[in-house]
Amino acid sequence: MTRWVLHVDLDQFIAAVEVLRHPELRGRPVVVGGDGDPAKRGVVSTASYEARAFGVRSGLALRTARQRCPDAVFLPVDREAYEATSAVVMATLGEFDAVVEVAGWDEAFLAADTDDPEALARQIQDRVRAVTNLECTVGIGENKLQAKLAAGLGKPAGLFRLTHESWYNVLGDRPTDVLWGIGSRTARRLAALGIHTVADLAGTDPRELAAHLGPVTGPWLVQTARGLSPAPVVAEPYVPRSRGREITFQRDITDWDQVRREVTRLARQVATEIAGEQRQALRVVVKVRYKPFLTRTHGHPLPAATADAAAIERAALAALDQFRPGRPVRLLGVRAEFTR
Repeated sequence: MTRWVLHVDLDQFIAAVEVLRHPELRGRPVVVGGDGDPAKRGVVSTASYEARAFGVRSGLALRTARQRCPDAVFLPVDREAYEATSAVVMATLGEFDAVVEVAGWDEAFLAADTDDPEALARQIQDRVRAVTNLECTVGIGENKLQAKLAAGLGKPAGLFRLTHESWYNVLGDRPTDVLWGIGSRTARRLAALGIHTVADLAGTDPRELAAHLGPVTGPWLVQTARGLSPAPVVAEPYVPRSRGREITFQRDITDWDQVRREVTRLARQVATEIAGEQRQALRVVVKVRYKPFLTRTHGHPLPAATADAAAIERAALAALDQFRPGRPVRLLGVRAEFTR
C-alpha cells in the first residue's frame, strides 16, 4: 500500500457551527465577527459562502461587510462553541487507522497507508457529517503541501488529489501566491524578479533566489514551487504557538499615553492567560492598526522564557517604543509567542 497524506478542512467552519445552532439561518448570508454589531468597529472572523458571494471575507471590517451585504445576519464570536465542536471532529478523525495531526480548529492532516485514498476520504466525510452535521473537504497528496493545496481546490465539500505527476498541470500557470506560505508581499518581490507563476518559481536556481531573499527563504520557495515538502505528519496534540489579546476602539485614540496604558493592560491579560495554561513566552509582539486600516507589528524578545506579568509588560512597552506616535490608533494587540 501507498502512504498518502489527507488534509481535512471543515467548510466555512465557524459559520457552519452557527447555522447548526440557528437552523433558520441556513441558506442566508451569515457573518461572524466582533460582538456581532456591524455598526461598531470590528472585523469578520468568517463568512458563509452566501456572504462570500458578495465579497465578504475574513479580516474585512464589519462595516464594510454590511455595505457589501446589507441583508447578512451578523453574529458575535463564540470561541467556546467552536472549540467544543472542533474537539468532537478531531476525536472522530482519531477513530481512523491513520496518524492524525491537528492543525487548528477546522483542519487536520492524516497520514494513512491505503490503495484507495478517495475511498478513505469519503469515509471521513461521511463520518464527520454523521457525528456533527458538518461538511468537510478532503485534499489528497503525497505530502502535506500537496494535500493542503488539494483541499483548497476541492472546496466546498469535495475531494481533490494532487501529486508530483499532476502538480505542474494543475498549478504551473497559476500565480505564486497560490502556494501555501506565499503571501501577496512575497509574490510582489518575486514578480519584481520576473517570477510570476509557480512554474517560473520552480524553474529558478535556488542559489540565485537565495541571493535576493536569503539563504533559507530562497531555496525553500523553490522547493515549495516544485511540490516538495519534507515535513512529516506527526501525532502531536495541537498547541497554539502564541496567545494574544486585541481591542478595537470605537473612537480612534490620539493620546499616546493612553496607547501605552492600553498596551500595559493587554499585556497583563495575556500574562494571566499564559500563566493559567502553564506556558512561557519568549517574545512579545505588539500590533497597532492606524486609521483608516494600516496595520504594523513590532516584537521584542524576553531575556528568558517566562510568564511573569511584569516582564511581559516591559517587553510589550519596548515593542511599542518601536512605533512612531502621532497617528490616530483604531486597534491595539499584544501577543506572547511561546516556547515549544
